[in-house]
Amino acid sequence: MSVSAPPGLIGKTVGDVLVRQPKTSPVDISVDQARACFADDHVHMLLLTESGRLIGTLLRTDLPADLDGADLALPHSRMSGRTVTADMPAEQARLLLLAREQRRLAVVDHDGAILGLLCLKRRLTGFCSDADVFARASEHSSRLK
Repeated sequence: MSVSAPPGLIGKTVGDVLVRQPKTSPVDISVDQARACFADDHVHMLLLTESGRLIGTLLRTDLPADLDGADLALPHSRMSGRTVTADMPAEQARLLLLAREQRRLAVVDHDGAILGLLCLKRRLTGFCSDADVFARASEHSSRLK
């Protein structure tokens, strides 16, 4: 039995469904600063950038507890298996994420420039949009008031 793509992904590419303005971090972020970013439970992947280029990605699991917090986080980052290009079909990217049991991939162009973040929704049938991220941020800031 073949499983069809969710209707909202048919004919779309990663470039059509990515978050175009993801939060990025500088390459000189420390381990403690990276851990502080991960204190927000909506942050799953840090995108370490320099001059608009993706240099590394970090997950919580990349930073074991025994690391010195003052050290740079960059040496613990990686790119392999954590990036896709914008021209990949969206459904292919969704299936790749499911197979890897991941929910995030950085989106880069062929020269390594950061284009955005591919963020699989909790229901695993579609991707977060800039509007979703904005709404969540607005909701979060209103709760803090």
